[in-house]
Amino acid sequence: MQKALVYFALGTGVSFLINYFFLSSQNIGLDFYYAVAFGFAWGLAYYLDTPDFSLPKKLGLSFAAMGVLVFIGALIFSLELAIPSILKFSTVFVAYYLIASFRGSKSLRK
Repeated sequence: MQKALVYFALGTGVSFLINYFFLSSQNIGLDFYYAVAFGFAWGLAYYLDTPDFSLPKKLGLSFAAMGVLVFIGALIFSLELAIPSILKFSTVFVAYYLIASFRGSKSLRK
């Protein structure tokens, strides 16, 4: 769990810095929200990367996390601005497991 929190913090920090310095949007709060979505995806993917979770459970938890992201984003910003957080989340989530699939253990933890 601690490593998952480290992945979350690093993913959020790196994503925010990239968005802030290189993409320079006009809304720092939105940049932070997207960075949290990115970090949340890395942290959750790492946390679920264990044989203790079945594939349907991993998918269900990832969809629930996307729902939470959209709900919070729609409350804070608008639905139109919350939707890209799902794209960031799902892209990172899929990338994590794609990278893991190239390993013999099918996991990035081992």
